Amino acid sequence: MSEHSFTLDGKIIPFTPGQTIIQAAMDAGHYLPYLCYHPDMKAHGSCKVCTVKVGERFIASCTTLAQESLVVESDSAVLHEERLSLIQMLFVEGNHFCPSCEKSGNCQLQATAYDMKMMTPHYPQFFPNRPVDASHPDFLLDTNRCILCSLCVRASRDVDGKNIFGLSGRGIHTRLIVNSASGKLGDTEFSADDKAAKVCPVGAILPKRKGFAVPIGERTYDEKPISVFTAIERKEKT
Repeated sequence: MSEHSFTLDGKIIPFTPGQTIIQAAMDAGHYLPYLCYHPDMKAHGSCKVCTVKVGERFIASCTTLAQESLVVESDSAVLHEERLSLIQMLFVEGNHFCPSCEKSGNCQLQATAYDMKMMTPHYPQFFPNRPVDASHPDFLLDTNRCILCSLCVRASRDVDGKNIFGLSGRGIHTRLIVNSASGKLGDTEFSADDKAAKVCPVGAILPKRKGFAVPIGERTYDEKPISVFTAIERKEKT
């Protein structure tokens, strides 16, 4: 058993030196919401959904190392409100039509919104004009659903060694791009064996000819909320 620990919402969380707050919390069976984090890759800290409060500071739990005797706050009205606002903004900045999306029921963004009791996007919809790339024989790339988590970018670069995806632009003009001369996914070496083909938390990267193989109502987050999944289950789903 670890001799090191910190406190999360009044609970003692053991950790191994080098672990981040979210890693230790998940290993101890405590849920912290996240979208851009993946246990198999270096944390990026871009979505800020995993933000917690330490002292008077608000920090990303996926990039902050656990330290002895830290007092971490996650379950508070202020943090719930901030996270809800972040999720709502992700919905209005893209084109997310959950009832018609193949990812519905398996979507981490949707499941997180449900868990946060989101009932409305709240903000005006942007309705951006984003491309759908069906050039690849086995995969559809629909950037309407992309939340710019960069998971596919990091997976393709750091795990697959292919650098197929990238992010271009700044601020509200940031977008997902494909690193090929044509800009098309079909002109790359992207394959079903790639880690990048499996990490998208939404419906931006989808395999073709497999739509609705599992009926809506019988999918991952139809069975139980995302917050009650164990750390092992969450790792398997991502």
